[in-house]
Amino acid sequence: MSHEKALFRDMQQGNQLIIYTDGSARGNPGPGGYGIVLIWGDKKKELSAGFRLTTNNRMELMAVIVALESLTKKNIPVTIYTDSQYIVNTVEKKWLDNWIRTDFKGGKKNKDLWLQYHAIARQFKIRFVWVKGHANNEMNNRCDELATTAADGKHLQVDEWYENEVG
Repeated sequence: MSHEKALFRDMQQGNQLIIYTDGSARGNPGPGGYGIVLIWGDKKKELSAGFRLTTNNRMELMAVIVALESLTKKNIPVTIYTDSQYIVNTVEKKWLDNWIRTDFKGGKKNKDLWLQYHAIARQFKIRFVWVKGHANNEMNNRCDELATTAADGKHLQVDEWYENEVG
């Protein structure tokens, strides 16, 4: 059975939580937002928020964190689809473990969010899958739409850590 068919079967049986995420920043840095689609069986939930000053990478990572924080069931298999190679490589290639061990030596960015991700990720069995952005992936495109709409919104939140670091 192909990997995709197995994932679809697990998703249909409610054994697998599927998450799609995307982040966006206008100007990078600039106004930004994230978009999330969570799929559990036949249920689907969308989340998004916008920030007045942030970066694309921060929004990509914030989407993953918010998605995980929104889950009430812990210790379940979660597959996260993202178009961010920054996230996939940092986690799957174990770069994050080294960054934490060296206290983010060498100017590694987004320490606050990576530490937040690291703390919550321990509660799940997470696998990341990279998808090509702005391609024919319906859920990734929906996340992009949610993220950019949030970034263009009128009631933008403050990314306090980022604004304190750059301000």
